Amino acid sequence: MKLYKNKVELQHILKPFFDQKKSLGFVPTMGALHEGHLSLVNEALEENDCVVVSIFVNPTQFDKKSDLKKYPRSLENDIDLLNSIHGDIIVFAPDATHLYGEHILSKPYSFSGLEFEMEGRHRAGHFDGVGTVLNLLFRIIRPNKAYFGQKDFQQLQIVKKLVEIEQLPITIVGCPIMREQNGVAMSSRNRRLNASQLNQAAMIYRTLKDVQNRFDQTSISKLKTRVKTLFEEHPEFELEYFEIANVNTLKSAERKRKTNTYRAFIAAWIGGVRLIDNIALN
Repeated sequence: MKLYKNKVELQHILKPFFDQKKSLGFVPTMGALHEGHLSLVNEALEENDCVVVSIFVNPTQFDKKSDLKKYPRSLENDIDLLNSIHGDIIVFAPDATHLYGEHILSKPYSFSGLEFEMEGRHRAGHFDGVGTVLNLLFRIIRPNKAYFGQKDFQQLQIVKKLVEIEQLPITIVGCPIMREQNGVAMSSRNRRLNASQLNQAAMIYRTLKDVQNRFDQTSISKLKTRVKTLFEEHPEFELEYFEIANVNTLKSAERKRKTNTYRAFIAAWIGGVRLIDNIALN
């Protein structure tokens, strides 16, 4: 496995792949890797001649400095995990000033309104930061395909819009959510939960499954009331939002239409840790 922190050195090592028109897969991460990340890497390995994994905690996508400070970092462990699945993965782990330059600022984007829904309403500037850092990374690495988990489904839709806006010849691949044995969506933030909290967090997935099972026979308003009531019965949680949204526009749905496809989305706090999850409904 090769580790690079300098983009010039990285581009030098990737040049033969560009010249020979070999396929390049890219998995952008913020580190603290887990089995969910590794599933993305394994899919990239199956579909490409070369795979690059970036490990970079991006400061411009955090709306709270405290959240950025607490975000887990474990580069040595991440490298060991990647080595355990394949020895030829290329890792790019730049520092912020090397990637951004002297001014670590995000570029304002318009993602056709996708950025104003759910996460966008609760995390000011978040998707500008996501778009900015991915545009920088995409232009350095120049992948054929980039892989993202569906746990961050809103982000996945925004990244697809980003490559359209920036006119980048990249295929964005959405991969299934990987879950703990109790159903909790795998996340680097799970490391900040103790064993009891991680067990309690399974309620989020149970709630989504309950909504999925009832979706065909129950109105959206009744489902929203039910979810609110369930969380009120579990005071260890603070429900930030529950939405049923159109998968294309991500706009909150008030009533079901046969021609539309929907997902349910949850963001909730437990033990001072913010968790998100979603599920397909139809």
